[in-house]
Amino acid sequence: MKFVNVQEAFNYYRSQTIQQIETRAAAIGQEITDPKADIAGLNIELDGLKEAKTNIEERAQAQNKLNGWNPVAGGSFNTDQGLTDENVLASKEYRSAFFKTMLGQKLNTTEDKAFKLATERRESAFNTLSSAAAVLPTTTLNEVIKKARTIGGLLPACRGFNIPTKISVPVGTPSAKAAWHVEGAAVDSETNTTASVSFGAYEILKVFSISAAAQKMSIDAFEAYIVDELNNCVMECLADAIVNGVGTTQGTGLEIISWVKDTNAREYTKGAIPTYANFVNTLALLKRGYAAGAKWAMSNATLLTHVYGVVDDIKRPIFITDPKQESIGYILGHEVIIDDNIADGDIYVGNFAYMGYNMPDGIVVEVSRESSFKSGLIDYRAIAVADCKPIVTEAFVKLYEAAV
Repeated sequence: MKFVNVQEAFNYYRSQTIQQIETRAAAIGQEITDPKADIAGLNIELDGLKEAKTNIEERAQAQNKLNGWNPVAGGSFNTDQGLTDENVLASKEYRSAFFKTMLGQKLNTTEDKAFKLATERRESAFNTLSSAAAVLPTTTLNEVIKKARTIGGLLPACRGFNIPTKISVPVGTPSAKAAWHVEGAAVDSETNTTASVSFGAYEILKVFSISAAAQKMSIDAFEAYIVDELNNCVMECLADAIVNGVGTTQGTGLEIISWVKDTNAREYTKGAIPTYANFVNTLALLKRGYAAGAKWAMSNATLLTHVYGVVDDIKRPIFITDPKQESIGYILGHEVIIDDNIADGDIYVGNFAYMGYNMPDGIVVEVSRESSFKSGLIDYRAIAVADCKPIVTEAFVKLYEAAV
């Protein structure tokens, strides 16, 4: 069939199927090889075929969207398209399903699918028998960690990891600086020294109860409550372990480091306050590569009773308050961190980027409405697998009160 223009060819083929259009296009490919073929006419027909195929595909896409559209609710029925094992925890469908489940509210079809997908993911990381247990949504977990960091203490200064347990990960240590080069001279390569860290799998567990009236709370209000509770229990437990963890069934803290007088530690007279020389000599123990990013860490009581009154040889206070209020202040040019998990009288200085903590699988929250049946309360149990430890012990030194 001969067409006068592209529009005529388009109108002829637009009602046919894509398979029919492709079959005709293949036939034209054979006809063009004939020396007697009408090349101009075949080109017009090919252009019409191309436009017809594009039109059919666009109409099909529009129909798919229309099939998933809910004209009553003003939204799409197919909101769960694209949910996978990798992205389900970050989806808004799972966030809604998680909090509805915790509140005992009914899930819609999309939320139920997201919750089941996340539950399958959970079972590979956590051993729990509860059918009402789920990993914290990504957005909520980020809020928990963000709030923990804004509260202060050592946790924000330490290096956070999200790696599988028992996996050894290399961490670079300070290396020698570059040197001036004589043109044409050979340069020996430097082998960088790296430290490796392998985190264990220790459980942090907390049970808290609230009134059954919580079922009437909105999702946003309940999320705010959960963020506060998890920050107060799980993250504070981890923050305490960064300082005091003994390394057995829990994380390893700074206190486990072997502190040797005049090697990586200094002491001051018992019952007295440290002197200016004590602070200077303590900082002098820290190797140059770590001193560049070093910070002091102590409790608030230590700051007030052992540091505020210390002056140098010309009676200037060694503690300088930060006028911009961006930090507590500075001692000998290094920022001060207040962490009340540190024992009163102990003062650390070091590069806390070489203190690490790991939380590979987030936080699981389980709900039970049977355990507090008589009291009318709902019990929530938070479980996190975590660990912490010093990555490089030489990155820290300590100033402490003498025993006698």
